[in-house]
Amino acid sequence: MDITVNGRSWQVDDTVADSPLLWVLRDELGLVGTKFGCGVGTCGACTVHVDGEAVRSCQTTPTDVAGQDVTTIEGLAGTAPNANLHPVQQAWIDHSVPQCGYCQAGQIMSAAALLAENPAPSDRDIDRDMSGNLCRCGTYARIRSAIKQAARNISPSANQDAS
Repeated sequence: MDITVNGRSWQVDDTVADSPLLWVLRDELGLVGTKFGCGVGTCGACTVHVDGEAVRSCQTTPTDVAGQDVTTIEGLAGTAPNANLHPVQQAWIDHSVPQCGYCQAGQIMSAAALLAENPAPSDRDIDRDMSGNLCRCGTYARIRSAIKQAARNISPSANQDAS
């Protein structure tokens, strides 16, 4: 079976077609940026994009994503025009969001999906859309600040009143 990850077509053995996409990404494709957190889809550490939508890769199979585009944290920067980093990744650095860093790939992927859908999110929008991503270190205030900065950097005119 073929799946497309980060713009590249990969051949995946049929024996893993119904395995969690998380493990196929990590063990078969060597894309280890996506993390295992809970295995039941509640913590958000394993978040990837499927056709631009944030999904939990521990609850998704390669069969589920056949014919769709999967983007992992390794491929996110490639979605930003003329940038080495996606604006969310840069904002994470600017706001010193990571502590232990374990949840950050999932947090960043969820934030990027939020901003793709809503370029000027309110605090309520951010809290609602990010509520499925748990951060053991409690960097939620920095996460919100980083998302707001990324929103301003992505679409300055759309965010004049959202600050």
